[in-house]
Amino acid sequence: MKTPPDGTVFIVDDDDDFRASMQWLLESDGLSVTSFNSARAFLDGYDGSPGCMLLDVRMPDISGLALQQMLLEKGIELPIIVLSGHGDIPMAVTAIKNGAMDFLEKPFDDALLLHRVGLGLRQACELQQQKDQQAHTRGRYDSLSRREKEVMALVVAGRANREIAEDLGISPKTVEVHRARVMNKMEASSLPVLVTQAAQLGLS
Repeated sequence: MKTPPDGTVFIVDDDDDFRASMQWLLESDGLSVTSFNSARAFLDGYDGSPGCMLLDVRMPDISGLALQQMLLEKGIELPIIVLSGHGDIPMAVTAIKNGAMDFLEKPFDDALLLHRVGLGLRQACELQQQKDQQAHTRGRYDSLSRREKEVMALVVAGRANREIAEDLGISPKTVEVHRARVMNKMEASSLPVLVTQAAQLGLS
């Protein structure tokens, strides 16, 4: 028996019958599902859990495209599969250009939907792992002293120990000590790893 991927499938669609049938299909495949009858209901009820979204393009009040834009503005990263009715293809293409992972035109094949959802949940898992790693790296960086942060910034900029010593008005030996502490606290096994961490943190 296969193990269903982690994460929740969020269905956002104002069609009650369609929403219920989708929930039944997904839960029958062992997936965790939460459904919402509007974009507003999702925004009010979403708890930040990782997962992917089945998003209807045409909904009253807040459309699927508008919800997608709001999620981007809020920094909510959910792989989105756009569900498009007849005549909605241009809107669905716009959603893809704005970052949705795929779109399916109603009616669609159940096996195809399950396959796409599986891909979405795996992508969501990768996103969550990246967030967890970034949070860990941020915690390591926050543990550095002010001087260690200064040394790290110059190290990842490619400055030699002698140049760093001149810039900071300290001895090269002191730079070596700070550099070693930075590598240890950041759990960086090499300079390339430290440079990658700095990039993850958005440090110039």
